[in-house]
Amino acid sequence: MLRVQLPHHRLSQGAPVRGGGSAEPQKLPEAPSASCSGSIGQGRQGEPAEGWVVATALTAPLPMGFTAPWAGGQRSKPRTHTWVSYCGQSLPGPADGLKLGAGPDDGMPHWSQLISCPSFVSPAATMEVMNLIEQPIKVTEWQQTYTYDSGIHSGANTCVPSVSSKGIMEEDEACGRQYTLKKTTTYTQVPQSQGDLEYQMSTTARAKRVREAMCPGVTGEDSSLLLATQVEGQATNLQRLAEPSQLLKSAIVHLINYQDDAELATRALPELTKLLNDEDPVVVTKAAMIVNQLSKKEASRRALMGSPQLVAAVVRTMQNTSDLDTARCTTSILHNLSHHREGLLAIFKSGGIPALVRMLSSPVESVLFYAITTLHNLLLYQEGAKMAVRLADGLQKMVPLLNKNNPKFLAITTDCLQLLAYGNQESKLIILANGGPQALVQIMRNYSYEKLLWTTSRVLKVLSVCPSNKPAIVEAGGMQALGKHLTSNSPRLVQNCLWTLRNLSDVATKQEGLESVLKILVNQLSVDDVNVLTCATGTLSNLTCNNSKNKTLVTQNSGVEALIHAILRAGDKDDITEPAVCALRHLTSRHPEAEMAQNSVRLNYGIPAIVKLLNQPNQWPLVKATIGLIRNLALCPANHAPLQEAAVIPRLVQLLVKAHQDAQRHVAAGTQQPYTDGVRMEEIVEGCAGALHILARDPMNRMEIFRLNTIPLFVQLLYSSVENIQRVAAGVLCELAQDKEAADAIDAEGASSPLMELLHSRNEGTATYAAAVLFRISEDKNPDYRKRVSVELTNSLFKHDPAAWEAAQSMIPINEPYADGKCVQSFSGTPKSPGRGASVGVSEGGIVSPVADTI
Repeated sequence: MLRVQLPHHRLSQGAPVRGGGSAEPQKLPEAPSASCSGSIGQGRQGEPAEGWVVATALTAPLPMGFTAPWAGGQRSKPRTHTWVSYCGQSLPGPADGLKLGAGPDDGMPHWSQLISCPSFVSPAATMEVMNLIEQPIKVTEWQQTYTYDSGIHSGANTCVPSVSSKGIMEEDEACGRQYTLKKTTTYTQVPQSQGDLEYQMSTTARAKRVREAMCPGVTGEDSSLLLATQVEGQATNLQRLAEPSQLLKSAIVHLINYQDDAELATRALPELTKLLNDEDPVVVTKAAMIVNQLSKKEASRRALMGSPQLVAAVVRTMQNTSDLDTARCTTSILHNLSHHREGLLAIFKSGGIPALVRMLSSPVESVLFYAITTLHNLLLYQEGAKMAVRLADGLQKMVPLLNKNNPKFLAITTDCLQLLAYGNQESKLIILANGGPQALVQIMRNYSYEKLLWTTSRVLKVLSVCPSNKPAIVEAGGMQALGKHLTSNSPRLVQNCLWTLRNLSDVATKQEGLESVLKILVNQLSVDDVNVLTCATGTLSNLTCNNSKNKTLVTQNSGVEALIHAILRAGDKDDITEPAVCALRHLTSRHPEAEMAQNSVRLNYGIPAIVKLLNQPNQWPLVKATIGLIRNLALCPANHAPLQEAAVIPRLVQLLVKAHQDAQRHVAAGTQQPYTDGVRMEEIVEGCAGALHILARDPMNRMEIFRLNTIPLFVQLLYSSVENIQRVAAGVLCELAQDKEAADAIDAEGASSPLMELLHSRNEGTATYAAAVLFRISEDKNPDYRKRVSVELTNSLFKHDPAAWEAAQSMIPINEPYADGKCVQSFSGTPKSPGRGASVGVSEGGIVSPVADTI
């Protein structure tokens, strides 16, 4: 037999025993004999011996209907109880939660009665139990050996009470079978008297939580019990288990309320419509309040949307009232209805848009909010609402609202402006006339609310494509205000600002104070996002156009290197490559750091990549920009060798021939030269000839141009009707004529006649180039020919200055040939060699100004 030493006290009535069990007292089956009496050990009458209880638990179902004499004759429900065993003999004992009686007054059997009952145990067994109890035997302290296990950790199975109405013994007898019952000993820790109450309360609370979770609202307990064991905001197992029940309860409640609300609203609609049309303002106000309350619930709101008469009455009341409360209620009603498409349609058909526009002049903030929000919903989702707002002068009312200081209100207002202005030039002009650009720039400068900045930048982006709005935005400081947000953490805001800057940059070339914007744009070139690169390169291209200060700043901040890397990463994306090449073309000419930029292109291995862009089928705008960049790069002598290695001259000649042939076909057909992707072929001819002109300064390049049999083409270009083409063609021939062989070839092609004509050109540069070529090709001619050429040259070059003409006549001997290396004197005070030509009318480069910056 196993023994356990327990604390010296009794189990209180109804106290549960650890290990699980009912909290209410259990009834024992009827004892075979009611006359049992006796005592255990030295304890008080009816109590176990002091400090000792022997308990071996075996769970079995309590027979249905078994009546115990100590139970007052009441019939007990099916329960489980514990059998006390000693030496193989089983005795009924206290089950979980069973009370140990203090005497006969408790109405329950004493342990002394059970043990001394002869029907349960033999006298010898009884005496042995008593002797053992009297012995002061101690076991190892339970704190060191006791292990509490609820069954969850060990996985032990629990026994379920039998659903049969018979007891175990009755079933055995009925079936005629014998069962061997295994007895297990359970060490039961009896709780302390003070901890007993706490334990009972915790068990009760746990049960309540489970009942409330599974059947919410049925027990009448507070649902906050579910949160009792929540830790660090994580849902407990009980809460997760209760979710379906809670959802079901919520759905049922909503279903009941929905039906009630719908029925109530449907019955009340006719009367409410009549009250809204009442002449008494007080009645109208009360009716509006009631309808406003109904509009806040979905079921009744749908009933309201289904009544055109009621919606029309609300709109009419809102439009005619001067009472602030009535205006607030009616705008709130329409605001609630606008959350549904049916409601938007009902408002639109009832003429609600003009009434809502009128409410934009209200001094009440809530009315303004309801009105602008309802209009915003209409603009977003209702077809025809945009035109209705424009016709109701909504833009004229909305633009002044930009002076409010509520960021959320301003966000809705600016979004309305964007919806109205997008794709509508008249709306853009109305916004301009009402001071919209200045107010929008002010918002971008003063606020930090991301949604407001985003919606405002959207409006500015729409306005930035309007030729009338662009200067107004730039003059209001729009470039600086937009550049302020290029480092924002909001990608959508950054992209809108970049697009707007790109659109505005063509009118901001003379704008001051853009240093920080230019630096940020250069840094943005390292981003891989296509949209960012497109905007950054386009903006830099425009801001560096004809602005020496901006060119210098970008060059000094590694802009050339960043642009080359952007070109290398862009691949075949012309939207990035073309503006990047244009920006490089601007940076390599006409500013103090131009030579630095020309060298930087070479040092960053940009020349091979740039020359490859001349290949077809690239777009003509990109080809044109590349030709201009190559011309500027050729101004640096150190770039000639890399350009020659990249085979730039054959590519330029090929493009020149193709473009000239296309232009000649249209001339022969008598049609005007069309634009190809916005580029005329004459522009390509002029660009290629200008680049070859600069490259021909190098002797190696000059020989290569001559060997490609280009002289007949350049002579033919002298007959062009385009003055700039005549000029660059004469310039190339001027460079080629430095070599005797090339000069003879020029003369053999019959260039003297057109060159004589060009001596009288209005373009002084063209006349000077023609004179230099004629001077070269006449060196080997007879004296009469040279004299005639000399007279023509003197007459053409000094026709505007008779005194200079007389001086020239006296300086040139009539019968002597020109000496080698003689210069044609330019009375501007600068002698020019025949090989270099004159600098009359040329802004830079010695011969031809670079291709003009374009936007």
